[in-house]
Amino acid sequence: MFGGGFGGFHAGGRSAVGAAGRGGGGGNGLPFAGIPADLAAGVAKLEASEPDHGDPDVHYDPLQDRGGKIALGRLLLGHPAYLITSGIAVLVETTLLQAGPALVQIGIDHGIARHNMTVLVWATAIFVAAVVATGFATATRMRQTARLAASATRDLRIRIFAHLQRLSLDFYTEEKAGVILTRMTSDVESLQNLLQDGFAQFGIQALTMVVVTAVLIHYDPMLALITLALVVPPLTIMSLWFRRAADRGYNRQRDAIAFMLGNLAESLNGIRVVIAHNRGERNIVDHREVVGDYTDTNNYTGRINAIYGPGTSVVGLIAMAIMLLIGGRMVLRHELTIGELTAFVLYINSFFQPVQQLVQLYTQYQQARAAVGKIRGLLTTRPSVRQSPSATALPPVRGEIVFEDVSFGYLPASPVLRNVSIRIAPGETVACVGPTGAGKSTMAKLVTRFYDPTAGRILIDGHDLRDVTLSSLRSQIGVVPQEPFLFVGSLRENIAFARPSATDEEVWAAVDQVGLRDLVERSPDGLDTQLHERGQSVSSGERQLLALARAFLAEPRVVVLDEATSNLDLHSELRVEAALDALLQGRTAILVAHRLSTAMRADRIIVVDDHGIVESGSHDELVSAGGRYAAMFETWAAHA
Repeated sequence: MFGGGFGGFHAGGRSAVGAAGRGGGGGNGLPFAGIPADLAAGVAKLEASEPDHGDPDVHYDPLQDRGGKIALGRLLLGHPAYLITSGIAVLVETTLLQAGPALVQIGIDHGIARHNMTVLVWATAIFVAAVVATGFATATRMRQTARLAASATRDLRIRIFAHLQRLSLDFYTEEKAGVILTRMTSDVESLQNLLQDGFAQFGIQALTMVVVTAVLIHYDPMLALITLALVVPPLTIMSLWFRRAADRGYNRQRDAIAFMLGNLAESLNGIRVVIAHNRGERNIVDHREVVGDYTDTNNYTGRINAIYGPGTSVVGLIAMAIMLLIGGRMVLRHELTIGELTAFVLYINSFFQPVQQLVQLYTQYQQARAAVGKIRGLLTTRPSVRQSPSATALPPVRGEIVFEDVSFGYLPASPVLRNVSIRIAPGETVACVGPTGAGKSTMAKLVTRFYDPTAGRILIDGHDLRDVTLSSLRSQIGVVPQEPFLFVGSLRENIAFARPSATDEEVWAAVDQVGLRDLVERSPDGLDTQLHERGQSVSSGERQLLALARAFLAEPRVVVLDEATSNLDLHSELRVEAALDALLQGRTAILVAHRLSTAMRADRIIVVDDHGIVESGSHDELVSAGGRYAAMFETWAAHA
């Protein structure tokens, strides 16, 4: 809502629990409730065991843009210790896993066949030691790959979140919240599964196939080549088919998940409207259709997996049967020992196990690949409002605002404003009135540079908005929307949102300026009282007053109020208007007003209609002119 205010949030690992512990029975750190005395010791114990991740080292840069490329290598190389340890564990685990068949062959040919108990005991002991060592190597590999995947996806999540902070408002207008959440949750989790287990397993199974192939050729080149000739061609054909089918299936699956979560998020956000209009049954039908689409995609991917997985198993078993027939004939001819045939069979089994594993890994890879495509699509989205690389910081302003032949349309073919020119003097309060859709709120959004004009330019104190940094601009502009957004947190955190470093005295000063002291004093924990989601625990008027206190504490030079009193009752409106007098004192202000009682308090009123400004003047001047404003005022006065 305001610029320059992101640096004060503490994201250390113990901050939330610490707040809870310090709150004791007062509930300072828990929403809606306190901590019973008998649980205080448990909370303290939990806080002591909570990992401390330290203070975040995050520097927001609106110019930083690495495009949509997701370099897995860069994600992994960013954590070299985990990567190296994982690689060594994979190598050790794979080598030890393939020692078993060779030890069985030694035990049979040199122990059992020759009645040599010493060789048999040593082979058995080494086998057991290899199994134990494999267990340790596997545990190490799993622990390190889990840490590697968690660290890499943490970096990716931060990158996605930072990119979302850079995107402009038009992106959030067009895209569903549930779809965006899918990119941050389900899609990243698919990639995390691949990084955590997929790559390590791929290395193990691929290395196993190479080692086993070399060992099989060492035992008997001809038998090994016959076996491979029976296996490789059909597996290659099946894998090429599966890849094409899986590409279609998993891309559809990612879209279906996004639509399902989007439908869910929309229904939950509008639950009050749903209940009020008795829409529950119809919403269930709609959601069932969305879930049905997701079910269809899962059925499709399940069907192709049911063909591919068992198909590869059948190929492997047929090849093993043929190999056993040929190998047994060679034993009968004394061309191969029983121990070598046994080892050969075991190694063949070890050869087909990686094939089965690679089938599952390819499925996992396809899911991650589809997810990466969706994430890449998000990261390639460019903000429509971009900070120029040569932008300079806007110095402290007096508050002069100038529109020079400004034109703008949310859609190129549908202009909202056309060739608008106006000058607002420093410290002047200007109210924008007019019919719905005429462009009043659009003018306010252009001043805050939520959008850029398609033609013309807007200046503050002679500085083109496109030539100054976004943070320096928005740190000097306070915005109070029609529906103020309050975050889950304390009253203090919401009031000091734009200035987290503000002292209690400064917060209380803002509270007094807008007349909120009675709300704070009757709240159970004062400024530390926790608010419900979106501030549902306070009234509409109190939410608006909190938004005004937030704007007052930010100390902006320019204030933009977008229909700040349109949803209030008369008593709340009077309180808010009294707070406005304190907020606007000595500041340049743009008031978007539907209620003429608010507009009449302005130094000047402009009437916006027909894609531009049709009238401008004081209340008395416009009433005397007998134009559109006079007609609006006459209608309003009659109803009042």
